[in-house]
Amino acid sequence: MRRTRGLGGWIGWSLRATATAIVAQRLLRTARRDPPLERHDIEEALPVNISVVIPARNEEARLGPCLDALEGAPGVLEIIVVDDQSHDATAEVARAGGARVLTGVDRPPGWAGKTWALAQGIDAARGDWIVTLDADARPDPSLPMALVRRARADGVDLATVAGAFECPNLGSTWLHPAMLTTLVYRFGAPPGVIGPGQRVLANGQCMAVDREKFLAAGGLERVAHHMVEDVALARATIERGGRAALYDGAELLTVRMYEDLAQTWTGWGRSLALGRAVSRAEAITDVAVVAVMGLAPWWRLLRGRCDLVDIVAILIRLGTLVGTSASYRPRRWSYWLSPGADPLAIAALIGGVIAPDRRWRGRRAPSGPPERNADRSAT
Repeated sequence: MRRTRGLGGWIGWSLRATATAIVAQRLLRTARRDPPLERHDIEEALPVNISVVIPARNEEARLGPCLDALEGAPGVLEIIVVDDQSHDATAEVARAGGARVLTGVDRPPGWAGKTWALAQGIDAARGDWIVTLDADARPDPSLPMALVRRARADGVDLATVAGAFECPNLGSTWLHPAMLTTLVYRFGAPPGVIGPGQRVLANGQCMAVDREKFLAAGGLERVAHHMVEDVALARATIERGGRAALYDGAELLTVRMYEDLAQTWTGWGRSLALGRAVSRAEAITDVAVVAVMGLAPWWRLLRGRCDLVDIVAILIRLGTLVGTSASYRPRRWSYWLSPGADPLAIAALIGGVIAPDRRWRGRRAPSGPPERNADRSAT
């Protein structure tokens, strides 16, 4: 006998169908994205000098491999490490790696730590273009030139890169892909140049800007108080009529973000909701879509009540699992079990919206933007 839906059943079906349609539309919109960054992008040298700026606070354990990877990088005029008042040997490691060390000064009111460190490095740089990297990045030597070349060709004001991930153990390889999937559901795949109507996402682990144009547009002061400065900066760039891009650079950039499951949960969990870079309404809507997509189909499957909408949602999840698999190196067997970590990832996302943690590396991010004309001198 065919079961009929009551009002509650129709409401639930409508929510599931809507969430599935939203995610499917986002994925399809980015399916025909720009080609990824590749090494052959630098076959011809560009008439530009590149300054690589790396903000670093207590990064002695992770900074060395980043600097080693940049040895002999084409087009790189200098590597500047901004030692953001570290309590370890970050400065010594930077000098040993051939970097120019800039000693960071105290933050002015209204500035978050990373944005202030980046601002000091960009101010001190001598290159035509700035490429910023996090200390945990492992770039191919061709990355800076390939990124600048693509940004110039596309007429992009802010270029960021989505790289591959190195997860060192089974726990992090299980949880990290589930957390990444929440971003894929909300924004799709890295689109290249962000077109009209596309949702804006960026990755501050690697960014590139034309230094002169960037400073003339206000530099980082526009997003000084943001913990998620990359997304806020991309949105500010587009709002000013500029162009932003998020390129697929998995062949040229690998990032070792966290060492284990606990660090992945606490570290990425702080920024997964994107903080104040998105509106409250947008964040709540995203949580609802991701929660429905990540929980309802599997729960209904276990209860033997799976319908066509659930099947489509499950197929989308398995498709994202295959689609993001190339971004994990090494890809351990626990990666393929990461859909089981979806509830944890969703919990982290919900927590980030309800009670955002604005602490990072022992410091709390400011609650509002900086005062105008703040002192930005660096020693």
